[in-house]
Amino acid sequence: MRVLIAGVSGALARQVAMLLKGRGHEVLGLDRRAWRDPPEGIEVFETDLRKRAAEDVFRTRRPDCVIHMATVNALTAGGDERARINVGGTRALFEHAINHGVKHVVFVGRHTYYGASADSPLYHTEDEPPHGIGSFPELADLVAADLFAANALWREPRLCTTVLRLVYTLGPSQQGTLASFLRGKRVPLVLGYDPLFQFLYESDAARAITLSAEQGVKGIFNVCGPNPVPLRMIVEQTGRTAMPVPEPMLRALLGRFGLPALPPGALEHIKFPIVVDGQAFKKATGFSHEVDEVEALQRYRMLTGR
Repeated sequence: MRVLIAGVSGALARQVAMLLKGRGHEVLGLDRRAWRDPPEGIEVFETDLRKRAAEDVFRTRRPDCVIHMATVNALTAGGDERARINVGGTRALFEHAINHGVKHVVFVGRHTYYGASADSPLYHTEDEPPHGIGSFPELADLVAADLFAANALWREPRLCTTVLRLVYTLGPSQQGTLASFLRGKRVPLVLGYDPLFQFLYESDAARAITLSAEQGVKGIFNVCGPNPVPLRMIVEQTGRTAMPVPEPMLRALLGRFGLPALPPGALEHIKFPIVVDGQAFKKATGFSHEVDEVEALQRYRMLTGR
């Protein structure tokens, strides 16, 4: 199978590319950012999804499957440009796929799109629409990209569309939302709150994405693995010090004194849990995680020298 990965220069996307290549697939990559000296057998095109050069890759190389990992998740990125990349890039990717005979598109989204709130259900199912922008408006463009991909299920019935809502990841790259939150020696918590967090070790996340591409599953799927654990446990088991702070004070301190620079809406995500039910994905693909929550936290602590 010929697979094109949009956003291939990202840390997790590179792992997906390597895994697909190792399993005998032909792998192409497309990204605005350079991947210097990619491994032999992985061909990378340095261009923006919205540019004509990107469409030329679809037209000339005719991939069977496209994995969309080119959304910008960093909330520190410029809001307007990030929205254009996330929404415009997703729209362009689906247009290119439809116009040039792609059989299967995998959109890799996040479980955080369900939104964190005091009245959230214990386990979110795929039947629920994303509500993240209610308390976290900075997620609006990412939620819009997810909804555009999900709408392709009825808008383009001949295209096999897979929408993955992936939990947080931890692993060797030390990148991603959760890794960024754990970057400092002291990690802030909102006093009086200790939400459950779900995460996958990066190798398991890459394997889940690979399985969805290989098996051509159609639909929306939550992707999770080990049991959810309290945020304080994650902080302490990775060698950091939990620092509970009253919410008004924490809002004033964000981005100062070594604390992460979080948007105000992100505080809801360290107050209330976002826990998803991943049974549908496991049933459809046979996926099961290989690294449990205890081992994942131990490995991460060793990786970061804490």
